[in-house]
Amino acid sequence: MKTTGIHHIAIICSDYEQSKKFYVEILCFAIIQETFRATRNSYKLDLRINENTQIELFSFPNPPQRVGNPEACGLRHLAFAVEDIEETVAYLKSHNVDVENIRIDDSTTRNFTVSPLSTSSPSPSE
Repeated sequence: MKTTGIHHIAIICSDYEQSKKFYVEILCFAIIQETFRATRNSYKLDLRINENTQIELFSFPNPPQRVGNPEACGLRHLAFAVEDIEETVAYLKSHNVDVENIRIDDSTTRNFTVSPLSTSSPSPSE
């Protein structure tokens, strides 16, 4: 098997309009297609991150809350690589997104921050 990358990440959100605004207006991901699925009372929003990767944003009425502690199996977080982490933090804060202070990951030595999304600076070899 020769994998060429990740095609899409599927996310179930708790507030569709807030999540749509975040990904479209703040992160500037382009809408590929938005579909209301009446039989499920649910939206599916396909978003383009870049030419190869997409996010599928789903809404469902009353989805169960994510288990916080102990951590559950499944996707733990989604991290985006950014060109300039300081600029990204300033941009997110200017849009009232809660962002923690920039830290250094002990394992990778990359700068990172934690917010409703995670961002990481390029590794020294990139």
